[in-house]
Formats: sequence, structure tokens, C-alpha cells
Amino acid sequence: MSTEQLALDLGFENEDRSTVITISDEEYKLILTTKATKEIAKRYGGLENLGSKLMNAENFELAIDEVVWLITLLANQSLLIYNLRNKDNKKELLKEEDVELLTSPFELAEYKEAISACMMKGTKRYIESEDTKNVEVG
Repeated sequence: MSTEQLALDLGFENEDRSTVITISDEEYKLILTTKATKEIAKRYGGLENLGSKLMNAENFELAIDEVVWLITLLANQSLLIYNLRNKDNKKELLKEEDVELLTSPFELAEYKEAISACMMKGTKRYIESEDTKNVEVG
């Protein structure tokens, strides 16, 4: 399924929230939702702890497990949204085992960048500044 088709199927008006990855020739949107944020908070104690936990993993296997868990969680958000909006045509969710079998360690390293981009997009704050006029006081 192409990214454009998935975007249409999900009803995304604003693509700023997602990052696209490809797993075994299939595109998935990584999306940081409130639901995903709650799951990350349960596992890591909050989004602010996520980066340090990933970088300070005691061993390689644990680091891989954490990246696979995050990819599965974030990719499933787009599928859950799709399923919510298409109750008669649901898509199967990704499983961690699927991600492990369909990816290579090299790809996981690339996905870490996509995870970071997804997190940045999901937590982005829009700040509007007001035009102010410099007034001389005298």
C-alpha cells in the first residue's frame, strides 16, 4: 500500500504527525499518539527517559528488543486508527516477532532515526509570536 493510499485510508489531514518506514516492501506510518505516549511512559517512566534508556541499554540484545518494541508500538498506531475508522475492513497489527523476522540490524539503525523524527513531530509545540512595536519611552 502506498503512503498516499495509507494517508487517505487513515483520514490524515495533517501529515506532520507521522514518519514513514518500510518493512519488507510495505510502508508503515510511525505515529506518536496519546495511547503510545502512555505505553512509553509505563515502560520508561516518560518520554524524557526514552532516549537515555535506548542509548544506555546494557547489551546489544536488549537494545534491539527496545527498538523493535518501539517500532511495533508506533507503527501499530496508524493501523489502530485505520481499524477504528474502518470497522468492517480491519488490518492485522504488527507483532514484535514480525518486525524481528522482516528486518535486519542495519534497518533497525535507520528506524531509530525515524523513531526520533516521530517523537519530535508528536511532541512539537506550535508557538505563535505576536508582532510588537518598539515604542520609545521618553
